[in-house]
Amino acid sequence: MKFCSECAHPVLLTIPEGDNRPRYVCTHCHTIHYQNPKLVIGSIPVWEADGRLQVLLCKRAIEPRYGYWTLPAGFMENEETTGQAAVRETEEEAGANIELGPLFTLLNVAHVHQVHLFYRARLLDLDFAAGIESLDVQLFTEDEIPWDDLAFPTIRTTLELFFADRIKVREGGSYGFHSRDIHRPMIAPREPD
Repeated sequence: MKFCSECAHPVLLTIPEGDNRPRYVCTHCHTIHYQNPKLVIGSIPVWEADGRLQVLLCKRAIEPRYGYWTLPAGFMENEETTGQAAVRETEEEAGANIELGPLFTLLNVAHVHQVHLFYRARLLDLDFAAGIESLDVQLFTEDEIPWDDLAFPTIRTTLELFFADRIKVREGGSYGFHSRDIHRPMIAPREPD
């Protein structure tokens, strides 16, 4: 940040009085510009038929991680709830109609200043298609998921937790809520297939 969004004068990175962290402060109007983590919200859309459970994944048409698979997710917008963001992102990226379930994972990704939230969701129909940010959208069983071509550690973590809980559900248990800290940075890019 170089200029104040309030008065357009230069900002200075300094620790304001009464604070304990460096902040951008306007040299003219003294507005403190706080920078906080972004929320990335998504869903785990599933379709179950004939005893087969499938998860809907999107192949990214944008950077970062162009050509890699992900759950439908994106940045939360102002004036929407986390649930509304999950539904909107699923519609935008996968063209899918879902019934939103409970929050499943909360993943702190401090090294990129983000918090990722994923809701369980049920596909209402099989009428889905790639949105503008997706190259492809497909249903995958656990064995079919392209584990080596997942876009982000948060996607892998969420899917691993989901399928582990799925075993518990089959044995009479239930899905849980999971909170994790993701410490590893994104793996080095490679050319996607």
